[in-house]
Amino acid sequence: MDLIVILGATASGKTGVAATLAHKLKTEIISADSRQVYRGMDIGTGKDYDDYIVDNQPVPYHLIDIVDPGHKYSVFEYQKDFLKAYTCIREKGKIPVLCGGTGMYIEAVLNGYNLVAVPPDHHRRAELELMPMDKLAELLGSLTSLHNITDLTHRKRLIRAIEIAEFKKKNKIDEEDFPKPDPLIFGIRFDRETRRQRITARLKQRLESGMTEEVRELLKSVNPEDLEYYGLEYKFITWYCTGQITYEEMFSRLNTAIHQFAKRQMTWFRKMERDGHRIHWIDGALCMEDKIRIIGEVINQRAY
Repeated sequence: MDLIVILGATASGKTGVAATLAHKLKTEIISADSRQVYRGMDIGTGKDYDDYIVDNQPVPYHLIDIVDPGHKYSVFEYQKDFLKAYTCIREKGKIPVLCGGTGMYIEAVLNGYNLVAVPPDHHRRAELELMPMDKLAELLGSLTSLHNITDLTHRKRLIRAIEIAEFKKKNKIDEEDFPKPDPLIFGIRFDRETRRQRITARLKQRLESGMTEEVRELLKSVNPEDLEYYGLEYKFITWYCTGQITYEEMFSRLNTAIHQFAKRQMTWFRKMERDGHRIHWIDGALCMEDKIRIIGEVINQRAY
């Protein structure tokens, strides 16, 4: 075992569990969140910085606040950045704790996806921009297996996915082998109704904490269409801030969309299990002490 993974759907409390575990093991966390890499996007991406303080001690973390808004951070970049952080922590004689809910990032690490850097093709992008979404989705499906269904719901991601797939078909690519870790995977989950209640409560708390103001500030330097790329919160709040929908519509539609997103996350994790990854599921309703005790017992069993 050279990697501990803590995963779960949004609002599952996985960061607090990962930080408490990392503090106990005197190790460090590597984030597996596709949006927390962006600086200045704090409330909307759920950067709960307070979770990284345990017993008044900061828990070191990696791959949070590493790029500026406007940059389209990729899975390829994530693999490279993960490997740097992972190697650094292992060289200290520690076992890193990978924590997040972005299934694609987690699997890119666990499965050792061979990814390549694909340059932008602006001429091809212009051609694809003229096609309706259903035709783009059909084209992508004909080119590659669909690992990430979110590509089908956002035009820019869909076009980029097609661009990558077409590049790979046209070019001979020397791919580097990504080393596969020996992981121990834990998942934090709640029953469906409790999860729904937690998601709605968390959304209300974020809005009360200034998430709308955060989006307004970002809109001063990032155009609305680009900001929508960075996830559900930024998409719907941007629509509200630009007068396309009312506050009530924004809250209702965003709340529903987050529930649907959490459901897709759990579907992804179940697929990981079907593909051979054993996930030790822990009831999120347990107190932190019991969660850490259970994780510790499994770690000790694995060690011996």
